[in-house]
Amino acid sequence: MNSVFVVAEIGINHNGSVEIARQLIEAAKWAGADAVKFQKRTVDVVYTAEELTHPRESPFGITNGDLKRGLEFGTDEYEQIDDWCFFNNIHWFASPWDVGSVGFLQKFDVPWYKVASACITDLSLLHAINGTQKPVIISTGMSTIEQIGKAVWCFPDRRDVSLLVCTSTYPAKVEELNLSRIHTLMELFPQFKIGYSGHEVGIWTTLCAVAMGAEIVERHITLDRSMWGSDQAASLEPKAFKKLVEEIRTFEQAFGDGALRILESELPLVTKLRRFK
Repeated sequence: MNSVFVVAEIGINHNGSVEIARQLIEAAKWAGADAVKFQKRTVDVVYTAEELTHPRESPFGITNGDLKRGLEFGTDEYEQIDDWCFFNNIHWFASPWDVGSVGFLQKFDVPWYKVASACITDLSLLHAINGTQKPVIISTGMSTIEQIGKAVWCFPDRRDVSLLVCTSTYPAKVEELNLSRIHTLMELFPQFKIGYSGHEVGIWTTLCAVAMGAEIVERHITLDRSMWGSDQAASLEPKAFKKLVEEIRTFEQAFGDGALRILESELPLVTKLRRFK
């Protein structure tokens, strides 16, 4: 089997701190992730003025706008992220939530673009991402097959599209993961890679997704699940993330080629234990 591509989703778990972002990048590298992912928004475009003025207590202030602006990184922060990822020899990319953020990320020549489940119906955004001609990974949480199909049509004649099964709750209930969707997407879109973006607690169900054929795995990473932040509880701490990657790599070794044959290591036992040839 091909090596599973493992993404450590940092998202907004940096809590607006470039120092925490640095620690998360280093933790993801230590854990064996292939890439880290962030989120990029133009706050005044993604959210209405009413949404931004809505009361919401946070370390950044008393409104939802204070929170959203406090969590958003700009050019200076992403230049540092770019440098840290280069130094740690790990890829980084992001989910742009608006057309302007696509242009922002183009300045860094990110190797992939991610479409968040919340953005799968924003066709203008998807067309902008298609215009970059970079590979794209699409999460399909809270989406119907019709919505997924419309999203895919925004990337005509392209085979570098990947679709991730996802349940968009934090943390997600095990009974709502519906991992069988991996096989459904494989049947509907055999030309694309199919993967899994998990928000559940623990690693076992993510390993099951790999056993079912997921070629890409994305899980949130955090320094501490008890930290402040909406995504922390649905994230894996570094040791758990490392364990997940190790188990995925062990499964890849165990998968084999499916051939029925006697192994060389079994030959002495054939001689010792088998009475009839």
